[in-house]
Amino acid sequence: MPPATPWSPNPRQQALLDEVRARGAVSVERLAQRLDVTMQTVRRDVQRLADAGLLLRFHGGVSLPRETPTVAAWKERQAVQADAKARIARSVAAAIPEGSSLMMGVGTTVEAVARELLNKPGLQVITDNLHVAGLLSEHPDCKVHVAGGMLRGRDRALEGDSTVAYLQQFKVDICIVTALGIDPDGTLRDRDLRELPAAQTMIAQARETWLVADASKFNHPALAKVGHLQDMKRVFTEALPPAPFPALLHEWGIALTIAS
Repeated sequence: MPPATPWSPNPRQQALLDEVRARGAVSVERLAQRLDVTMQTVRRDVQRLADAGLLLRFHGGVSLPRETPTVAAWKERQAVQADAKARIARSVAAAIPEGSSLMMGVGTTVEAVARELLNKPGLQVITDNLHVAGLLSEHPDCKVHVAGGMLRGRDRALEGDSTVAYLQQFKVDICIVTALGIDPDGTLRDRDLRELPAAQTMIAQARETWLVADASKFNHPALAKVGHLQDMKRVFTEALPPAPFPALLHEWGIALTIAS
């Protein structure tokens, strides 16, 4: 059975989520009053959000799920631009030849790609991302190699000297990475510098590197440098990036794929 298409809340459902986060637990009646919609609409939205794991239902109301803040934050990151990530992931998966060896880094867009690879035969995947490893563990014809190291709770990534040393043992066809933000000069950025050693090692150990990033990441500010567009062979996104990126990609000989 093919994996379910990722889903993200619509604006009304997002407002409902925000109301529950602000109060911790809210009755259905109160939500209907605050959002100025019918009780039936609230119940339908609550059911959809509960099915996605974003809310917990109880008799007469809803609350936040009983999970750690890091798990909740990860689910929220999955939901952001979910449709765009799914389109990008399908495009990337279609471009990966059967029997390829891959390195797959950290990020929910990379995880979306892993989800789309479940029907691609003969793969070998090396990763420092336990989400990716868990998704591909269901693949009957994929050998998954997982780096060791210190587990980072917020995104279930491995980090440290032992992570880098493990990754350095491999040479792969393709490395798949993402970024939280891409500066106008081509700098790839993420939350903190802990991303840098593993990300740079993966890029160095791959014959080519593909960047997967939805269009909102272009010109999006972020703190720490983790790479550069010039290190990329291909860029996959779902819409034409704003200026100056098309000109830069052309100048640097980087192939741009816009997912349909």
